[in-house]
Amino acid sequence: MWPYNYLRGDSLFALQSCKGTAHWLCHDVTFHSAFPNRYQKDGLARGEYYLPCSGTRFPFVILLHGLGGGGEKDVVPCRIMARDLAKAGVAAFVLQFEMPFEEVEDADGNKRSLPLIDNWLEVYRMLVINARQVIDWAEDRDELDERRVAVDGISMGGIASSIAMAVDRRIIAGVFLVSGGNMEVISWGSKDDLSRKAHGCTRAQCREVYARYPQYLSDVREKGLENVIPAKECFLFDPLTFAPHLRGRPMLMLNAEHDDFVPGESVLEMWEACGRPRLVWLDAGHNTVFLRHNAIRREVIAFLGEAFGLEGAEA
Repeated sequence: MWPYNYLRGDSLFALQSCKGTAHWLCHDVTFHSAFPNRYQKDGLARGEYYLPCSGTRFPFVILLHGLGGGGEKDVVPCRIMARDLAKAGVAAFVLQFEMPFEEVEDADGNKRSLPLIDNWLEVYRMLVINARQVIDWAEDRDELDERRVAVDGISMGGIASSIAMAVDRRIIAGVFLVSGGNMEVISWGSKDDLSRKAHGCTRAQCREVYARYPQYLSDVREKGLENVIPAKECFLFDPLTFAPHLRGRPMLMLNAEHDDFVPGESVLEMWEACGRPRLVWLDAGHNTVFLRHNAIRREVIAFLGEAFGLEGAEA
């Protein structure tokens, strides 16, 4: 079965508490995952739904965060962006997920957190399918315009967002922050030695597998995504696999000039494969990119204003 397919049904979305300001209201949301997995307690996915205080038939953005050190702080950048979007008249859903982490020591004796994930495809399936379920839910909400849906993802969330946009044409635009394509380049071009430990293969093994990747991409172009068996599962969550389905569609890539995790080569390869969409380089590192939040906010709101046909969208 194609990993990003799911059985659409009643996911029992529950809106719980509510908080807000003069500009937005936020509901905590839980829903039953169409892909039950070990990373979601009781088979429930969680998120936060931000709604502008005035207007109706809002465009809608699903935000997916990255993996930092785990916990609440990973969600904060998406939460801030969701509030900014709501102020600009765009509803937003922050899809939350929490991975297990282990503490390890780097070469300098500093303690670091690494994700304990032994099957990355399982994680990406969860994220993509849950994001698609949120769109299902949005289609039945009178306050949302189901014809104007976008994704906005950071790092790992950016990779998942690009896959979701490729496999679900209901998503009309995408913002991808500090992410790229070609998992071999991302894994072994990273300047961070510890991050490579999370991938579970040696450099030689990865090189051997990825020697078959060009032929896989050629077969996918000829036969279709769902009709080709990959040499390894990582091909099924490599953004380059899905780039032909993103080519020519509204995209914004925001990347860090001093990224220790996502090499510039990976960014440019994805950019080229997607037809050279708007690409902005920010003077920051992978984990410090949101120190450039004002610039990010302006770019994202201007891009979505154009993609959604919003008049006078202000950042």
